Amino acid sequence: MYRQVLDPVAGSLSWSALLASLPILALFTLLGLVRAKAWVAAAGGLAVALLVAIAAYEMPVDQALLTATQGGAFGLFPLAWTFTTAIWIYTMTVGTGHFDVLRRSFAQVSDDRRIQAIVIAFCFGSLLEALAGQGTPVAITSVMLLAVGFRPVLAASTALVANTVPAAFGPLGLPITTLAKVTGLPADDLGAMAGRQVPILAVAIPLLVVLIVDGRRGVREQWWPALACGLSFGFAQFATSNYLAVALADIVAALVSVGVVTLLVRRRPAIRHAAAPALVGRGGSVGGSVGGSVGDSAVDGLGIGGPAVDAAAPDSRADVLRAYAPYAAIVAIFTLSQWGPVTRALDSATATFGWPGLHLLTLAGKPSSLSTYKLNLLLAPGSLLFLAGLITMAVLRVSPAQAVRAYGRAVLQLRWAILTVTGLLALSFVMNASGQAATLGHWMSGAGGLFAVLSPILGWLGVALTGSDTSSNSLFGALQVSAAGQTGLDPTLLAAANASGGVVGKMISLQNLTISAGAVGLVGREGDLFRRMFGWSLVLLSGMCLIVGLQATPVLSWMTP
Repeated sequence: MYRQVLDPVAGSLSWSALLASLPILALFTLLGLVRAKAWVAAAGGLAVALLVAIAAYEMPVDQALLTATQGGAFGLFPLAWTFTTAIWIYTMTVGTGHFDVLRRSFAQVSDDRRIQAIVIAFCFGSLLEALAGQGTPVAITSVMLLAVGFRPVLAASTALVANTVPAAFGPLGLPITTLAKVTGLPADDLGAMAGRQVPILAVAIPLLVVLIVDGRRGVREQWWPALACGLSFGFAQFATSNYLAVALADIVAALVSVGVVTLLVRRRPAIRHAAAPALVGRGGSVGGSVGGSVGDSAVDGLGIGGPAVDAAAPDSRADVLRAYAPYAAIVAIFTLSQWGPVTRALDSATATFGWPGLHLLTLAGKPSSLSTYKLNLLLAPGSLLFLAGLITMAVLRVSPAQAVRAYGRAVLQLRWAILTVTGLLALSFVMNASGQAATLGHWMSGAGGLFAVLSPILGWLGVALTGSDTSSNSLFGALQVSAAGQTGLDPTLLAAANASGGVVGKMISLQNLTISAGAVGLVGREGDLFRRMFGWSLVLLSGMCLIVGLQATPVLSWMTP
């Protein structure tokens, strides 16, 4: 049995916080400076976290190792199960030629890569985040961008940047309901407050997507559709979270924004992008970069068939419908799974149990929920994606033997990504269970009135570490409320800031970096993506800190509900 402590080093919170930061510093140093492979960085961070937990926090060796195994199990199910199944669906569409049909269909909406990036990565990705989360948006939109001709690095970078502002409310308001549960504050108030922070950043994200895709020229030429997308998304997210339902905020925002962009593009003459072919891989093939793409390797030799699409012939309406069918199935299945009777039926197969041999107590000496493992056999996103995969098999006429081979090759292609996510979640669980994460949070809360400016950093750190806004809220939500009581700040403001700050940590989360790199065939180059994303993450974090800081003062206090 182990009881968490806050200040194991000479009773000093500051020295203890310095020691507790070592696993995170090791992780980021190995990934960003040493340029180690992602699984090596995760393993190194885990080793440091275990050493700190056992040597400094005096966590029994067996409890530390059991906590790591629990985290690793969570990394395998539901996380690895989710993104591997998403890539499996993609490989089947590539093998039958329907992914090329999808690419040509998107080109009919607009052949401008910048508009395609907004529609696919931001709008459609936000819808996937609203319904599924857990890496699904990054995995799917990355490979969709490959289909329209993006290089793998650019596809992954664009998907990572776009998968930010939806994270506060997706999937289906879970981060906010979790925050309400751990803080005791009303979910409606928390959702309304986050809905007055995140939408401000949402205005800038499509512009940032265009900037990443085509630099300043892209912003000059396509600033209006990008700005209209951000404004419509932000307004819809604000209005829905404040006046309708938190769970619907991202769904409504995604649909409104894609409608606005489509309307604008069709009414406005397209600006030809002379440099567009440069986004296509070597030899003019989609994803033709160093290392190839998942589609190149995952379908090689599989003989995935059914009626292959004739690339030389015009796409028939039936081919276009079949190309969209897998993604329509994903949206329909995830939407249906949220209907009360269906949710209850699927949840009946869920098993909840204490992790064998793991006995943890909170700081207050009460039994900790951290030792509980929840096995969502049917309600997990990966399981719902698997059902969508079965529908894809039927629609694209892929035989069971071909589908099994496709899944096996997807697992083989993503083996290092799976290992990385497993190690990262083990690291996260050890830091959480031992008290290292709590030490860092309590140390930051000692900033007094300035904590309003710093509070989003806790959310950012939590998501960067766990890959999930929900997990970050569970980790630091109660601490934000406690700090508000000590500093005289508004508890709803600080708790919501945890969720809002977390969204900009998504793009540097090793979990998301690994999923996106694995999806586009860049396994081993997660460090390159990290270095591309880190600066933008800090810029957006600074903006969120400024917003929350001003909301704690008379300047923007009128924005608080």
